[in-house]
Amino acid sequence: MSDLEQKLRDKSAMIAVIGLGYVGLPLAVSFASAGLKVLGIDIQQKRVDRVNNGEPYITDVTAQHLEKVTSSGLLTATTDHSRLAEASAICVCVPTPLTRAREPDLSHVVYESEQISRSLKRGQLVVLESTTCLGTTREIMLPILERSGLKAGTDFYLAYSPERIDLGGATYGIYNIPKIVGGIGPESTRLASLLYRQVTGKVIIVSSTETAEMTKVFENVFRNVNIALVNELAQLCEKMDISVWEVIRAASTKPFGYMPFYPGIGTGGHNTPVDPYYLASKAREYDFHTRFIQLAAEINEYMPYHVASRIMDALNDHKKSINKSKILVLGVAYKKDVADIRGSPSLKLISVLQKMGAAVSYHDPHIAQVRLPSGIQSSIELNNGSLESFDCTVFATAHSCYDIKKIVSASKLVFDARGVTRHINRENIVRLGE
Repeated sequence: MSDLEQKLRDKSAMIAVIGLGYVGLPLAVSFASAGLKVLGIDIQQKRVDRVNNGEPYITDVTAQHLEKVTSSGLLTATTDHSRLAEASAICVCVPTPLTRAREPDLSHVVYESEQISRSLKRGQLVVLESTTCLGTTREIMLPILERSGLKAGTDFYLAYSPERIDLGGATYGIYNIPKIVGGIGPESTRLASLLYRQVTGKVIIVSSTETAEMTKVFENVFRNVNIALVNELAQLCEKMDISVWEVIRAASTKPFGYMPFYPGIGTGGHNTPVDPYYLASKAREYDFHTRFIQLAAEINEYMPYHVASRIMDALNDHKKSINKSKILVLGVAYKKDVADIRGSPSLKLISVLQKMGAAVSYHDPHIAQVRLPSGIQSSIELNNGSLESFDCTVFATAHSCYDIKKIVSASKLVFDARGVTRHINRENIVRLGE
C-alpha cells in the first residue's frame, strides 16, 4: 500500500487545491467536509482572507459549509506556494482562457506547474482539473514537473480529472457527478481515482490523460453545437413566422432520440464558448480542421448582433429609432441565478447596442457592477417607475427572481431573448425565434 493510499484511508493526507475560484473552492470544501485536511492556495490575497474568515464568494459554497470547515481547521488558505511540500496530493484548478487570437492561454497552468516542480517530493500526486486543450497534462505539465529530477508514474504521480460542476445548479454537485480520471500510467490513475472517491460516489477511469481531456472538451462542444443548431433554427423560424418555442415544446414530447436546447443571445461561461477553439487549435497540429464545430461557435458568437438587430426592428415598428433610445437589459450573468459574467453574451449585447447609439442600462440582482468598453456601469433599481422610463426592456438572462408578468405590464416594449414570456400574450412583446 502506498503512503498516499494509507493517508487517504486514515484521513491523515493533506490535499492542496491551487486556485480557489468556481472550481477550486467547492472542491476544497468537499475534501475538508470529508474529513481531510485541505490547503487552499491562491494568488489573490483577498480570496485567501475571505476563505480563512469563512466568507464565501461564489454561489456553490454556503457560509455555513465554509465556516464549518475553516473553524475546525480542516481548510486553511494561503498565497505561499512553498507550502505545497506539505501536501500528499495537489489539485490544480486555475483559469485557462483564450488569447485575443483565440489560441489557448496556458500561462496559469505553466506557472503553477513550475511552482509545484520546485517543491515536488517523492510519492506526491498532482491532478489537473482545469478545462484545457488536448495534451496539456502530458505535453506541458509533465516536462515541467520532471525538471524536479523525479519521474512521473514511479517517483510521483500525475493525472487529469476534468471539473464537471453545474454552477448554481441545485441537483448536481461534486458528490453525485461521476468523476473522469485518466493518469500518466496505471498507478497515477489508481491513486487519482482513490483521491476522488473520498468526495464522490462514482469515478470513471479512462485509458489516458488525453482521453480524459477529450471527454471534457467533447462535453462542452456538444453543448455549443446544439445551442448553435437551435439558434440558427430560431432565425429561420423568424423568417417563416413560426414560433421556435412551440417547435421545441412539441419536439420535446418525443421520448427518444431528442433532447431540448434553447435559443438565446449566445453561449457564456468559461468552458462552452472556449472549448471549440481548444479543439481547433489541437486539430491543426494534425492538419485537420474542425469546420462544423468552428461554424457552431461562430453562429453563437453572432447571436448578440442578431438580437440587437431584432431589437432595432422592434423599436422601429413602435415608431422609435434605436439611436438615443433607452434600453434596459435584464440579466448580465451568463447563466440564470449565478453571479458569474465570464464570457457573458449579455455584455456583448450591451456593447453592440451602445455602438448603435442606444443608452443602455442593466439590472442584475447578482451583479452589482460591470466593466464595459464605455466604462463601469452599476445595476439600476428595478421598479415600475424605472421600467416605464425605458423604450425597450430586454430579457437577456432568465433569473428566477424576475416577476415576468409585472415587468411586461410595466414596460413599453419587451424583447424576450429567453422565451420567459411565451405563456403571455401581449402586443408589447417581441420574442427571439418568432
